[in-house]
Amino acid sequence: MIPYGRQDISEEDVDAVVQVLRSDFLTQGPCVPKFEAAVAEYCSVRHAVAVNSATSALHIACLALGLQQGDILWTSPITFVASANAGLYCGAEVDFVDIDPVTCNMSVSALKIKLIQAAAENRLPKIVVPVHLSGLSADMAAIAALGREYGFRIIEDASHAIGGTYGDHPVGSCQYSAITVFSFHPVKIITSGEGGMALTNDAGLAHRMQLLRSHGITRDEAFYEGPNEGPWYYQQLELGFNYRMTDICAALGLSQMSRLDAFVTARARLAARYDDLLQSTGLILQGRSSAASSAHHLYVVRLPPHLEASHLSIFHALRGAKIGVNLHYIPVYKHPHYRKLKSDWGVFPQSESYYRSAISLPLFATLTMQDQDTVVAALKRLVD
Repeated sequence: MIPYGRQDISEEDVDAVVQVLRSDFLTQGPCVPKFEAAVAEYCSVRHAVAVNSATSALHIACLALGLQQGDILWTSPITFVASANAGLYCGAEVDFVDIDPVTCNMSVSALKIKLIQAAAENRLPKIVVPVHLSGLSADMAAIAALGREYGFRIIEDASHAIGGTYGDHPVGSCQYSAITVFSFHPVKIITSGEGGMALTNDAGLAHRMQLLRSHGITRDEAFYEGPNEGPWYYQQLELGFNYRMTDICAALGLSQMSRLDAFVTARARLAARYDDLLQSTGLILQGRSSAASSAHHLYVVRLPPHLEASHLSIFHALRGAKIGVNLHYIPVYKHPHYRKLKSDWGVFPQSESYYRSAISLPLFATLTMQDQDTVVAALKRLVD
């Protein structure tokens, strides 16, 4: 089976993890701040907070921005459920903004229309979470301009996008957002086994997220709300969580950072080759943006309308040919839990069209051209 994605672990990665296993620190130790510093430097951002998953990062990002019961969070329907779940964890209401048919990211025009209506109804969101699908940044400058106009804060769900750029800045620089979140799951651009990170230029937000990832506890006397009673002393300042990253995971992530640019370059080369090989098939490819350079976490094709009825059979045929295609993603509002929350989520025609037609093809840094040719040949037989 040719998988849709996979990690690339080098001997240097293995050695880095073994070094931690032979050290005095297995849980949060010196490797965690080194990993945070490496990512912060790469992304030209002031603060980075490592946690045990991107889901945890999204959760503490929402909490740090004060999301709570009575508030509203908006995100894209075409995302992993964590982008929306983070709002529910805070007791907030969640809603969705339809996608752009070309980039498949949050549609700026749909967002503007929804904001005008929400303002008239006094139901504006407190937080908007654009998702950088496949590693391609959403139109952050336009979204940030709407944020200033309508008063919402922005969290970039950049789980797919470390190594990508938007304008003159790396994704993660937080030029247009309060917080950016990365994922280091094994199929992402780099991996820490499991892990995530929240980036920000705001020292106050960084401190709050550091507190929340570790039970709300601090040993820093500067933040004590009372006297230090002895060298054993620490204080729980609020209800936090056990979201810490281990040094084992951080060592792997830090080692992988040395190859991040090489991974992105390899993915970009393979994506460009897919573009060339598939240009005459009639398949609809995810649009590129002159303002952004994708990290190419995924390579998504969409069937033309006349083949949408064959979506399932084409998917099964590719799997039957031992090609590990996938679908990223089922619109969040279609999941049973979200249908229980609300029976009528509104109309999202572009997300519905995407779901009827999208297939994620294998893409990872070590995918061979021979395997890529196998994928393309099988797909062409089915759509020609």
